[in-house]
Parts: sequence; structure tokens; C-alpha cells
Amino acid sequence: MGSVHHDLAGEPTFEPMIQIDMEIRTFVSAWRHCDYVSTYMARMISQNRSDSVRHSNLFSSAFNELLEIAFRTRHADGELACRVSRHGATDRIELTFPCVPEERQFYEEAVSQVTGYEARERYLNSVSGDLAPSREVVLLELAVDYNATLRVEEADGDAITLIVDLPLEGLQH
Repeated sequence: MGSVHHDLAGEPTFEPMIQIDMEIRTFVSAWRHCDYVSTYMARMISQNRSDSVRHSNLFSSAFNELLEIAFRTRHADGELACRVSRHGATDRIELTFPCVPEERQFYEEAVSQVTGYEARERYLNSVSGDLAPSREVVLLELAVDYNATLRVEEADGDAITLIVDLPLEGLQH
């Protein structure tokens, strides 16, 4: 069993695995880019998991949802950066994309409300309604169904980074 490395803040060190960058204009030019990128990344990182097919399917689904959030940005310029790193059973997705200030505020508020019992209740209420999935429901789904932890960090320029830790290897359902 290997040793666990921690960074200076006490957080485990995630080892980088793969990164894809592209202009946001190119990314949002076609909806199918979300599926292509999520499928490619899932296949690349799942090959050494205990059930690689299951891991790839779960990762691709979760990552595709995140990419669809970035796809809806109203900011026309900048870069999309998709980075995946790993620490044990947890894969970390860091998705950096440009957004306008109102979107940044929305993500900060939405991510702050995806933990605890209330998050599960809000998620169940949202999926039982007739409304189409919103960006907030997608974030709730990741937290409730995938047991993900999420946070938002400011990035350079008019961009944010959504950081999502997915413990898929240990996920029971």
C-alpha cells in the first residue's frame, strides 16, 4: 500500500491524469462536443479501475452533465479546460470555463446548497416535477446520486473552475 501525499492545506494530492483544452467558441459550436469529450475522457481514465466499463459509464455520464453546464455559458470568448486527476478511489474533474458575473454568482450559490439532507429533498422534489433539468438540478444530482463533493474557484479572467470529486470506485449503487 502506497503512502498518501497531502498538499500544504492538508488536502490529499491528486495526481494529474489527462487534460483537454479548447476555445469555448469551438466547444459551443456543436452540442455533440459534450458527448465526444466525456466519452473520450471516461475511456482514458477507466482502464485500470476494478470494473472499467461501469466506471467509464458512470464517469462519462457525470462528466457529460458538467460539460453541458459549461456549454450553456453566455460568455463568447475564452478557453475551456477539462482536467482529470486521481487520488485513490476518487477522480477529480476540474472544469474551467468563461462566464459572465451573474453566472459566477449562480454557481457559487448553487454549489453552496448541494450538501446535507435538504439537498436530497430539493433534488427529489425537482426530479418529480415536470420541469426540464436545470444547471442547479445537475449539480444536485452529482452530489446526491454520485456522492460527489463540489466547489467553485475563481480562475483567471472572466472564468470559474468547477471542482467535482467523484468517488466512483467505491460507489455502491
